[in-house]
Amino acid sequence: MSGHSKWASIKHKKAATDSKRGKLFTKFIKEITVAARNGGGDPEKNPRLRTAIDRAKQANMPADNIDRAVKKGTGELEGVTYEEFTMEGYGPKGVAIMVDVLTDNKNRTAADIRNIFSKKNGNVAGAGSVSWMFEKKGYIEVDKKAASEDSLMSIALDAGAQDMETEDEIYSITTDPKDFEAVKKALIDNNIKPEAAEITMMPKSTVKLTGDDAKQVIALVEALEDSDDVQNVYANFDVPDEAVD
Repeated sequence: MSGHSKWASIKHKKAATDSKRGKLFTKFIKEITVAARNGGGDPEKNPRLRTAIDRAKQANMPADNIDRAVKKGTGELEGVTYEEFTMEGYGPKGVAIMVDVLTDNKNRTAADIRNIFSKKNGNVAGAGSVSWMFEKKGYIEVDKKAASEDSLMSIALDAGAQDMETEDEIYSITTDPKDFEAVKKALIDNNIKPEAAEITMMPKSTVKLTGDDAKQVIALVEALEDSDDVQNVYANFDVPDEAVD
């Protein structure tokens, strides 16, 4: 399992299970609410909101839930005020980890995140300690059945994509954040529906892990992702496929 794309693919598949769906919907509601609060309720003029709504729709979140979340963000409905921040830390074998948080109680959530790191053989680090190891990128995932490699690459690169990789069942496309919407639109205009599309943080280099080290890091990342107040977890590990079976 190499870098961001394979882990992202695994997460998207896990998110589709019923046991995870309720928690996932809660996270989408928070993201949509904050995106609407910060950039307005019109997704055509608010790229962050548009991406959040697209991801919620991909997970089959009901339209009414999406609409209420937008209205809570714009103030049309009463809602909770969320604070967003990022915590940084290290996992086993020095794996760098960034955790995006949305919470209505910063002190409580920060303590919870510290506790998870501690229990799972990691430790929290200061701001800026690991963020320099990552760069913001657009990430788009396409099922191999949706298009041929040559045609997809041609469409994506012509629209401004930086790179495309082939995984077992998917193509993963990376873009500069400013070109993300244009590439996604080009795919949709050519009747290619992305399986996933998001702005994310990708590691500039990875730490290769095997055996127990790999399992420990995955356990830490999954525990962080399972927190209600955690929106995203980014880590720079590289592990074999069997470590995540």
